[in-house]
Amino acid sequence: LCVPAVPVLFKQALENTDVEEGKSISLRCELTKSEATVVWKKGEATLQASAKYEMKQKGTVAELVIHNAEPEDA
Repeated sequence: LCVPAVPVLFKQALENTDVEEGKSISLRCELTKSEATVVWKKGEATLQASAKYEMKQKGTVAELVIHNAEPEDA
């Protein structure tokens, strides 16, 4: 018996959020599967964990924290 894989979907997508320059901001999305791998991108560039970008995932909720936000982070 071959069962097709069910795709991972967004239960809650990202929303536009404003933040004061120099502050931290948290962006969250919720997925339909907890074992899904989330890749955060800015345009075509994949973001890597660093002092600026913090990636977290707990269950179906994925979160990107941007520290010291600047206009270039839009």
